[in-house]
Amino acid sequence: MRGQRSLLLGPARLCLRLLLLLGYRRRRPPLLRGLVQRWRYGKVCLRSLLFNSFGGSDAAIDAAFEPIYWLVDNMIRWCGVGQTDIATVSICKKCIYPKPARTHHCSICNRCVLKMDHHCPWLNNCVGHYNHRYFFSFCFFMTLGCVYCSYGSWDLFREAYAAIETYHQTPPPTFSFRERVTHKSLVYLWFLCSSVALALGALTVWHAVLISRGETSIERLTNRKESCRLRAKGKVFRNHYNYGCLDNWKVFLGVDTGRHWLTRVLLPSSHLPHGNGMSWDPPPWVTAHSTSVMAV
Repeated sequence: MRGQRSLLLGPARLCLRLLLLLGYRRRRPPLLRGLVQRWRYGKVCLRSLLFNSFGGSDAAIDAAFEPIYWLVDNMIRWCGVGQTDIATVSICKKCIYPKPARTHHCSICNRCVLKMDHHCPWLNNCVGHYNHRYFFSFCFFMTLGCVYCSYGSWDLFREAYAAIETYHQTPPPTFSFRERVTHKSLVYLWFLCSSVALALGALTVWHAVLISRGETSIERLTNRKESCRLRAKGKVFRNHYNYGCLDNWKVFLGVDTGRHWLTRVLLPSSHLPHGNGMSWDPPPWVTAHSTSVMAV
């Protein structure tokens, strides 16, 4: 009986609610009706931003914070920051601060890095404008050191490896515990130096190629995409920071005169790189590019 009563009362309650709702809508004042329509229109717009196929929650958040970015940009200009002649490309949406050309935000360091190349986990730091030369010098000289150790210890490695091969012969060789440890340590160290020389040497060669082209690891990806996009349109991409192979190395190493190859490259030097990392005016001896550039 109770189940039949619920089946009969269910449609009745639904009809009663519909009648009350329709009556309430008829008695709704025009001002309130207009506010409700605008509220529903706003909900439709918000859902279109969140659930369309071209965007997501990030697009909706960026659209909502766009007035804040505009306000911060204008406030910075009014306060005089824009009068420092800093060539800014855009505003970092993480730092809410003007972002100069070739600057990228590091999600690990949680800050913008001038001329960012990459975040090195071995150094626990970003490689950028002020330490890129030190990073490359470290990789280059470490590779040379590992190659020198591997080549110089080749005879010791062969003797130690041949001794290890005789451990399981009959009768066994009369090697002491200290000699056995020495043999295994020599083999291990030789393989370690050779492995580091190969891995670090490949990394050094890759960075040397990037330096010769006048670009960083991040710019390599962006320039490649831009080159493919322009090639599809029948155009040629040009890197504004590429001054030629030799001039790129001079700018990177800070070589202004001939004697700087000795005092600034072969010998330890703490000189600063060219420029301040914000505006990219080439050195005066680079005649092929005499004007500043603002390419991303």
